[in-house]
Amino acid sequence: MIKTAIKTKAYAATAHGEELKPLEIQRREPGPSDVLINIKFCGVCHSDVHQIKDEWSNSKYPMVPGHEIVGIVDRVGDRVSKFKAGDRVGVGCMVDSCRECDSCKNDLEQYCEKRMVLTYNDIELDDKTPTLGGYSEIITVDEHFVVRIPENLPLDKAAPLLCAGITTYSPLVHWGAGPGKSVAIVGLGGLGHMAVKLAHALGAEVTVISRSYNKKADAEAMGAKHYVATSDFEAAEKAQNKFDLIINTVSSAADMNTYLGMLKRDGTMVLVGAPSDELPIQAFSIIPHRKSLSGSTIGGIRETQEMLDFCSKHDITSDIEVIPIHVINDAYERLLKSDVRYRFVIEIDSLK
Repeated sequence: MIKTAIKTKAYAATAHGEELKPLEIQRREPGPSDVLINIKFCGVCHSDVHQIKDEWSNSKYPMVPGHEIVGIVDRVGDRVSKFKAGDRVGVGCMVDSCRECDSCKNDLEQYCEKRMVLTYNDIELDDKTPTLGGYSEIITVDEHFVVRIPENLPLDKAAPLLCAGITTYSPLVHWGAGPGKSVAIVGLGGLGHMAVKLAHALGAEVTVISRSYNKKADAEAMGAKHYVATSDFEAAEKAQNKFDLIINTVSSAADMNTYLGMLKRDGTMVLVGAPSDELPIQAFSIIPHRKSLSGSTIGGIRETQEMLDFCSKHDITSDIEVIPIHVINDAYERLLKSDVRYRFVIEIDSLK
């Protein structure tokens, strides 16, 4: 139980198999280093659905999802130096880490060697307080894990940058996407459409790989120079040994060996989607030509702010459909059918 608490409205799943419904929750009053945020918008990530359905076998209930949070600072603790009331801010996928390990000291809190604390479906470092996410009116977060939203980015369209944006920006930068590099993006969904925009802005030659040609026009409008439909056998064959880097955003384990075949010598495929099934990787998909299969999660706080500033400079935002929170269960069903282009964003004022 939070000793000094603020009651607030939220949407939550209270047990496994249940749909989201209204629930009153508690947030802590701001401590010395805390920022209290009035949430305006929260993006809907595919991982929200995975967690609600316990598809990763780690779900804790009641669960308030949401880790693409943007809003306005209400008030701050007396030691807060970075933010003040009225500032436009965001909170992404984590709200704490040990801050003492090598990863944390190198601005890689997402790889904290003790553990990063996820924004929802996790336990605070006190080992007893559950974290509750952004499908709610307010949130209290230590200033270290709050980022500033640039003024030219609309809050609703900026929300998905806190997950979809940084999840794709981080590996693109780490693996050197830029001029002279051929980069393929597998999947043109919530993550994939951000990867295309960011890779293009970084100067890479971008190809989208998808099952069909349905999204070809969208991909080209976002900056893709080429498009490969895996249902087109001839096109898929022509894409063999072509890419320096593949960012795989899909949540399916299918076609992994096909994608690996599209890498050049010393190329890397990076998984940022999280299939729940085991990956059927064949050894000879990577042994010849010294190919690599890797993974990447979000970015640290410094890199997340860097990404937001990069998006501000290049006028990059997410393509969204804004929804009231009472349709969230229907939105989940649509998300599973890929019936959104390209990210749902909840208008939190609809909670009132």
